[in-house]
Formats: sequence, structure tokens, C-alpha cells
Amino acid sequence: MITEKMTVSEVLSMDEKYEKIFEKYLLTCAGCPGAENETLEQAADGHGINLERLLSELNGAEKA
Repeated sequence: MITEKMTVSEVLSMDEKYEKIFEKYLLTCAGCPGAENETLEQAADGHGINLERLLSELNGAEKA
């Protein structure tokens, strides 16, 4: 299960499918140095994204 405390890079390293979800939210995190230390919670907050919606989509993709 993907949680808000995971870093962006942790999620991206799990599977390529997550990159498309980040891009949908205009989070072009792949290759960004901040992705190593920034949690999903921090990324959502910093970019004005609904954290619950992002987590729901990421976890939905995990089951697919």
C-alpha cells in the first residue's frame, strides 16, 4: 500500500505505471532531485493537489 509518508522516488521506483499518474497531476517528478526526499504528502501540499485523491489513484493502480 502506498502511503503519504513514502517519498516520490520510492513510488516511482516501484513501477513505471505510477509516473503516468504523477504526470496527470502535473507532477513531473521523474528525474527531479526533490523526489528523493519529498514525501507524497509534501508533494501534494506543495503543488496544491488533493492528497487523498492522489493516494486513491496510486493505490488503485497498484491493484491493477
